[in-house]
Formats: sequence, structure tokens, C-alpha cells
Amino acid sequence: MGNPATYSISDLSRHFNLTSRTIRFYESEGLLAPVRENNRRIYHDRDMVRLKLILRGKRLGFSLAEIKTTMELYDTQPDEVPQLKYVLQTIEKHRDALKQKQADILTTLNEMESVAQRVRNKLNALQP
Repeated sequence: MGNPATYSISDLSRHFNLTSRTIRFYESEGLLAPVRENNRRIYHDRDMVRLKLILRGKRLGFSLAEIKTTMELYDTQPDEVPQLKYVLQTIEKHRDALKQKQADILTTLNEMESVAQRVRNKLNALQP
């Protein structure tokens, strides 16, 4: 069996189009745990997967705390059921919030159009 693949912080930075500072931040938040050799961080495939999950969670609107909870459930539970239930619950919460924001935006746009039309009408009435 061959040696497992390893990656430097610059490898991850290039692969995910992130700054090294961002990766170090995720490490400081306990989301990544590279092996240390002297002052060098060495990442493995597991870290690549975790970083991919962090970025996916962020795209879905998850907070870092929610991402961390998801990963902790994955690390500590013998099966995936608790993790999957938590992810589903978190997605539903964020989806509901986005739907509310969408409704609020549509209401605001409609109100803007109504005001703009009244202003146009008044402007047309005042111009010869």
C-alpha cells in the first residue's frame, strides 16, 4: 500500500482558490487539524474533504459553528443519522430564512415601483 497523499497549505490554497490565511483561520476554529512537521503544516486527503465540506456549508449559508457541529457529529457518531438530521434541520432553517428575505425583497420592489409610478405621474403633471 502506497503512502497517503499529502498537501501543503499552498497546495490547498491553489486547489480551493483560498488564501493561506483563510485556511489557517479554519484551523484556528478547529475545523482543520493538519499534522505539523517543524513549522510546516501537512494536510491529508481527510483535510481536503473537510475543507470541501466547509466551503459547501458556507455556500449553503451555514455559520462556522454549524459547520463545526456537523463535522463533530461526523467525527463522533458511529453512524451518519445524527449528522444527516442536523444538516437537514440546518438547511431547512436557512431555506426558510432565505424565503422570508425573498418575500421581503419582492414586497420592497413592489413598493418601490408603486412610489416610482406616483413620482412619474406627479412629474408628468407638473411638466408642461
